Amino acid sequence: MFGIELKRRRTLLGATALLVAMSFAGSAAAITPEEIKAKGKLVVGIQGDNPPWGFVTSGGKQDGFDADMGTLFAKELGVDVEFVPLEVNNRIPALTSGRVDVLFATMAMLPDRAKAVQFSKPYNANAIVLIGPKDKSIKTNEDMANMTISVAKGAAQDTQVTKNAPASATIRRYDGDAASVQALISGQTDALGGNIFYLDRVEKAAPGKFENKLEFQKLYNGACTRLGEKELNGALNAFIDKIKANGELKTIYDKWMKVPVPAFPESLEGIPFAAK
Repeated sequence: MFGIELKRRRTLLGATALLVAMSFAGSAAAITPEEIKAKGKLVVGIQGDNPPWGFVTSGGKQDGFDADMGTLFAKELGVDVEFVPLEVNNRIPALTSGRVDVLFATMAMLPDRAKAVQFSKPYNANAIVLIGPKDKSIKTNEDMANMTISVAKGAAQDTQVTKNAPASATIRRYDGDAASVQALISGQTDALGGNIFYLDRVEKAAPGKFENKLEFQKLYNGACTRLGEKELNGALNAFIDKIKANGELKTIYDKWMKVPVPAFPESLEGIPFAAK
């Protein structure tokens, strides 16, 4: 039992070290709003399989909450938008390598990530939860004992399930949200680590069978730029303030989240909103 727990802790520490390393390795040159305007296009990294945040329609169009945010920010800059669909574990590398200019990609604002990327002010709120069968009692972390749980590898739910599940639980890590959801629906796993908006997807695929069971962590999402990009970070923060004030953020919330816009914190420990 001790060996299994030690292995889990080493896995978490290794993930943290990898995120820190990303801030130093393969970093692209900083880009400014004026340079984006000069090239006439904003390249946005977004999730490709995680509705309602970001997904590709049957017609091949990128859509969702983050797609609307990216489109609106490009409009603010006066340029076209190009979306690059990303998996959970390649979001930060895509940004730091210069493949994309900015991330609107369900990026939970976490202190370890803030060592690798620059977060904007928060523009969305979320929570990390465990989804399980309605007919199974799961009220405490101990109730996850001996369960097999699917998660998207490297996501916040991976961290939280790894942290909270008993050592006897088996955690299966998948490349992306869609695969982890499908594992639950197909019976490969007993439960699913996700966010509060996963349940809509699960319900559509398996009506009446599953529900949110445990809440592990409340989170906020921010847009991400590379470390040191003061001007682009400043433009994002001004944009977020603007759409909060003029009601455009509420319009996007009403369309995709179908809940009121929450009150956002003025600060989060270990996560600066402004680039230095």
